[in-house]
Amino acid sequence: MSVPKYKRVVLKLSGEALAGEDGFGINPSVIKNVAEDVKEIAELGVEVAVVVGGGNIWRGKIGSEMGMDRASADYMGMLATVMNSLALQDSLEQVGVETRVQTSIDMRQVAEPYIRRRAIRHLEKKRVVIFAAGTGNPYFSTDTTAALRAAEIEAEVILMAKNNVDGVYSADPMKDANAVKYDKLSYLDVLKEGLAVMDSTASSLCMDNDIPLIVFSITEDGNIKKAVTGENIGTIVRGKE
Repeated sequence: MSVPKYKRVVLKLSGEALAGEDGFGINPSVIKNVAEDVKEIAELGVEVAVVVGGGNIWRGKIGSEMGMDRASADYMGMLATVMNSLALQDSLEQVGVETRVQTSIDMRQVAEPYIRRRAIRHLEKKRVVIFAAGTGNPYFSTDTTAALRAAEIEAEVILMAKNNVDGVYSADPMKDANAVKYDKLSYLDVLKEGLAVMDSTASSLCMDNDIPLIVFSITEDGNIKKAVTGENIGTIVRGKE
């Protein structure tokens, strides 16, 4: 049996990861695979919290192009994350994983309000906790949500699962054939070089609280388990290198 390197983790999923090749909405086979991968690490005894983006349903950029108020566009994005979170909760419970969704915007008919102590208690009881609706404030991304919640629940690492890349590169590997993949980085390098790992607010929060980040591809089954058990995959970002 594999031995986990981390006891408590935050898994950050982009909304696009749930869409798969469809590019929009939720792909049933993709979300089922994600649920199976999460179940695999939960069965190792790892306490798992999840933050899901909403880009497969709504992106703030679309709102900007429509001339929409930024705050309104961001609140719509938060609601999109709730939809993804409820879908993931259902998929997890279908494979036998007890799950709770906590939202930063009060909507008690569908989920619990976010309460830090309650979230930690769920994790201690080996329930997967999904944090939805971002931070509850406009102008903050779900990357920042992942960093903030990781600090609050004292997670040991953030696992950033990507659907289009297998780590951090010096440039977009889809556009630049000369892009170089990094095995290790510091948050200062990320901020200084403007690497597209997570936004600067999230990077600064992780750096200030010494929370490591592992960036890897979710398209290959078992990668979440590999990251949790300390296998050398993707790119690891730390406070200092």
